[in-house]
Amino acid sequence: MFQPKLTVITIVYNNVRDIERTVLSVLNQTYPNIEYLVIDGASTDGTLELLKKYEGRLAKLISEKDKGIYDAMNKGLALASGEYILFMNSGDELYASDTVENVFASAPDADIYYGETEMYDEDWKSLGQRRHKAPETFSWKDFKYGMCISHQAIYIRRSLTEPYDPQYKLSADIDWIIKAAKKAGKIVNTRRYVAKYLVGGMSKKKHRQSLIERFHIFSKHYGLIPNVFNHAVIAGNLAFYYLRHRRTND
Repeated sequence: MFQPKLTVITIVYNNVRDIERTVLSVLNQTYPNIEYLVIDGASTDGTLELLKKYEGRLAKLISEKDKGIYDAMNKGLALASGEYILFMNSGDELYASDTVENVFASAPDADIYYGETEMYDEDWKSLGQRRHKAPETFSWKDFKYGMCISHQAIYIRRSLTEPYDPQYKLSADIDWIIKAAKKAGKIVNTRRYVAKYLVGGMSKKKHRQSLIERFHIFSKHYGLIPNVFNHAVIAGNLAFYYLRHRRTND
């Protein structure tokens, strides 16, 4: 039975409202071989006190100031010892208690496993599937029309990963996934929902900066001229999506 060690990393800062949901979704997994690391940015709202309730079940709990989201993620990566890495940040959840078990049961020894994501609002009401549906097959080129797999829904072999690039403050996860996917051989679609995602993170709050970063990242990986063309396709798809949903709602 294929049961590699999975390192799950959660980063959090002042999110006492949502962090317990995330932690319990990991601790309650049926899969036996999980290393769980929680990186707290020196929270002051009660988050750390709540986390300490579960410290005995965590592989590591760190609470100290950091230089931002990806600095905290890099701390987690540096501590990870699992064969695979999964980021499940505060407010997000593994989809069900048997999610990790089912991911690794889908195929042995892949470089990347991925699945679908269900979106939730701040009141934890389901918004349904992401607009970018996970592709049937995936390669590093598939991000050229947008982030078709969410960060919480992709398990990557740790040996393929690099530290997040600190020059990107909001979209370094896209760059990180593309670089790992370029090195990957066997990529497996688990064909199931694997994550619940809380909408409204920093990339939404600072949407313009996030879009600028994404444009630079896509230009770096796909070339400037193709990226300009791809963004025209993205704009067209987005307009069609909202037009279709407006008609449906009417």
